[in-house]
Amino acid sequence: MAKRYPCGGLHRRDFLAAAAALPALEGVRLVSASEPKAAADPKRVDAKLGIPGPYPGRVIEARNPAMIRNDVKNAEAIRQTVARGMTALTGADDAVEAWRRFFEPGDVVGVKMNPVGNPLANTSNELMLAVIEGLKSAGVKTGDIFVYERYRSELINAGMHKAVPDGVRWGGLTPDDDPSQLQINWPSFRSDPVAGYDPDEFVEMNLVHHGHDPKDDRNFRSHLGLLITKRVNKLVLLPVLKDHGSAGVTGALKNISHGSVNNVARSHSTHDTNTCNQFIPEVVNHPVLRKKCVLQIMDGIKGVFQKGPFGQDPKFTWEYNALFFATDPVALDHVEWRIIDAKRKEKGLPPVAATGRSALDPLGTEGFDVRQPQHIPLCANLGLGVFDFQPVPGKSPGIDHRVITV
Repeated sequence: MAKRYPCGGLHRRDFLAAAAALPALEGVRLVSASEPKAAADPKRVDAKLGIPGPYPGRVIEARNPAMIRNDVKNAEAIRQTVARGMTALTGADDAVEAWRRFFEPGDVVGVKMNPVGNPLANTSNELMLAVIEGLKSAGVKTGDIFVYERYRSELINAGMHKAVPDGVRWGGLTPDDDPSQLQINWPSFRSDPVAGYDPDEFVEMNLVHHGHDPKDDRNFRSHLGLLITKRVNKLVLLPVLKDHGSAGVTGALKNISHGSVNNVARSHSTHDTNTCNQFIPEVVNHPVLRKKCVLQIMDGIKGVFQKGPFGQDPKFTWEYNALFFATDPVALDHVEWRIIDAKRKEKGLPPVAATGRSALDPLGTEGFDVRQPQHIPLCANLGLGVFDFQPVPGKSPGIDHRVITV
């Protein structure tokens, strides 16, 4: 399947077809209308949940060498690791109590997948199934669970829809290919339970994709998916341990920003107009996303340390055999950043923040001038989580990265 925008590399035809975006991002405006009730009329999210949530700075890394061996995943080992990681994150006596810290009967929950690394490093179906079982153990009805990705076609191409249990709904915010990335509704996909974008909920910033008319207000906005604003009251997100050609790493934060809104290609349209470091914080800071993103479980069963986010080259992937649990996406992504850099150092590659076609490019494959993992500390500056590993008196408790073995 053709990629819609360059992430791991910029091909000549993509470069000629794309063009410079306007890099100035001052005057960013978050627009949030009076939010309608979610499907099944669940009560509003507890104020203690959301981003950074009840456990700011805490990241549980649950390792289990049985989760994958020689590219074969073990569903039972993954299920056991999810249960152990949830109890470690929450301090609960058992996994059911841990899930009940976040979810309860009446909740309508979106499960955000990440299929972009297909076939080698995308969200594991086994992890999705363990999460669904956890939600059900907390009292969430099967019909009130939505498995989704931004592009419906990517979910299908990765075969994820085939693994969704009967009764659980699935789909994409964008059901059809939309090169403009500006389309809001798809009448032909009225049966898709998650399709479409909310005209009243968006992030507006002075950043326009080249070739788009700056006199058209739509080009300045990224609208939130209707699934997120009107159909669910909580989200559990399942990012993957991967590097990223423009953002440095693609973890929890980018999974939220680029998986929740339309008009995202303007954030990294050409090699010299990379603005992921500002686009990501602005989107994640939208009040609806801050409120509804209550749990992050990062799939580190298999990781990508170069040429991410695509997992199509086995020499740049490795079996890490870990799952990460957090309510704080900033802390989670900083832990991920360190792990990716450590693996890159082991393989003789420069750190992600020093990599780019105008920086260090030992393999000659970089698609953007310089990668931008700075979105992670910039999100911390917005109060979206903890970035510092060491406590900063009066400012930050420091990241509490706990490694456990299952």
